[in-house]
Amino acid sequence: MKNFIQTLQNIWKIKELRERILYTLGLILIYRLGSFIVLPGVMPDVLEQATANSNPNDILGLINLFTGGAFNNAAIMALGVMPYITAAIIVQLLGFAVPYFQRLQQREGESGRKKINQITRLLTLAITLVQGGGYLTYIYSLGAVDPNVPQGIFWIANIIILSTGTIFAMWLGERITDNGVGNGISLLITIGIIAGLPQAFAAEFLLQMENSPILFVVELAAFFVIMAATVLIVQGIRKIPIQFAKRMVGRGANQMPVAGVRDYIPLKVNAAGVMPIIFAQALMFLPATVAQFASGASAQASPILRALNDFTSMPYNIIYFFLVVLFTYVYTALIVNPQQYSEYLKRQNAFIPGIKPGKPTSDFIDSITTRITLPGSVFLGIISIMPAVAAAFGVNVAFAMFFGGTSLLILVGVVLDTLQQIESYLLMRKYDGLVKSGRIQGRSSSRLQQIGSGM
Repeated sequence: MKNFIQTLQNIWKIKELRERILYTLGLILIYRLGSFIVLPGVMPDVLEQATANSNPNDILGLINLFTGGAFNNAAIMALGVMPYITAAIIVQLLGFAVPYFQRLQQREGESGRKKINQITRLLTLAITLVQGGGYLTYIYSLGAVDPNVPQGIFWIANIIILSTGTIFAMWLGERITDNGVGNGISLLITIGIIAGLPQAFAAEFLLQMENSPILFVVELAAFFVIMAATVLIVQGIRKIPIQFAKRMVGRGANQMPVAGVRDYIPLKVNAAGVMPIIFAQALMFLPATVAQFASGASAQASPILRALNDFTSMPYNIIYFFLVVLFTYVYTALIVNPQQYSEYLKRQNAFIPGIKPGKPTSDFIDSITTRITLPGSVFLGIISIMPAVAAAFGVNVAFAMFFGGTSLLILVGVVLDTLQQIESYLLMRKYDGLVKSGRIQGRSSSRLQQIGSGM
């Protein structure tokens, strides 16, 4: 505890780091305040009653989770940064399939990155306008709109407000990234997720104190074990050793050969991150959409649709698990390019010991990636169904959502990334890092750390 307090004091001593942290906290506070300012014309009491029994695992429940409750509050930040995330995913996927976006991402450097950012912002606005109209339709369907407000004014004014809220949230995220600590967009999503944790924890605590306090302790222990395992898999890398060729030092007769430097290529066990779970979850929402729009009672009475709409059912979780495993392999194949590794090594006059340059090198890296993706994909599949497992053991559904899935992976990834930045500031000032034992990813001095984590 003494070392932890000393570390906090060291953080406060570094003026630049202190200002960045305070700046980040200030913008996060502004973002959270926007989650409680209700759209004009909406009746909060009616809306609260209508959303009291909403399913936290359907698509609307997930949006509400990521926006920190702003979605169910009909706040000006109701859509949060989710349209921006959707636009960024679309642009990233276009980079795999469209040559123009491939050139922007790979060959045009900083100018290409600026063009991609501008395209993402424009696409964010377009998505927000569409989603804003759908969201207002949803509010109307709940009967939460004041009948005295003219419908035309309500629609025009609130679509503008929702779009402004999303663009403002995106701007806050970019300012945090530039002048604060951590990735701004990811931090805003994380803060939204964390905002629902105290309420879910308190509800679970009160429930288990009445039933079985020992069971609550077991739940907490299981939660920390799952979180520790998630940290391990997020941090896990497979190091492929490389050797740089010998070079000559000196001039004329004084030239001497110097042995090449040894380094490694860090291949992440979970290179796909949270994307496979997002894609699989999007597909699992389709049965719910079919059931919602299908006419007649037969669709609602169908046992297959009922099972696929229940995230605790066995068919749902079996399909969900295999979809996550499948998308992990697909997304890893898209973002990890063994040919690019091989070309990089050739340009740097480096090689993998025992492996010929060129195609043998790319084939070797591809085989290693395929092998380490298997445990990573299985772990992601297990993490994706852990909320259902926790709910099956009697955990409150709201609290069970934090036992795995998208929320846990985002929390772990963003916290580790933020700690890495703080760690860098401390080490630059010759202070002890946040973690003396172990290693936060990013502290390694490997030259290929960036290329390994960026693919």
